[in-house]
Amino acid sequence: MIIPSKPYRQYEKDCSYFLPNLDKPIDYPINLKCVFYMQARRRVDLCNLQEAICDILVHYGVLADDNRNIVYTMDGSKVLYDKEKPRTEIEITKINDFQEW
Repeated sequence: MIIPSKPYRQYEKDCSYFLPNLDKPIDYPINLKCVFYMQARRRVDLCNLQEAICDILVHYGVLADDNRNIVYTMDGSKVLYDKEKPRTEIEITKINDFQEW
């Protein structure tokens, strides 16, 4: 079992303020675009940032799950620099041409 770090737990808690309260979690195919604006110009792993966002969205009931039938693509995700206003911008778009395996 992997135990989340203290900074991750704080980030997860901080995210709750900005997430919508949905009547039911999203359970249909979506594109999850995440743009991460970092405060420092250090190297970061985009895949780890995306995984954290997926886990947080599931934890707070925005997504029913983060499997490939729901998070179908993550097109447009990237990491940028903004020293003055670090943030994460999330855009969720329904996929209409979903093809199941």
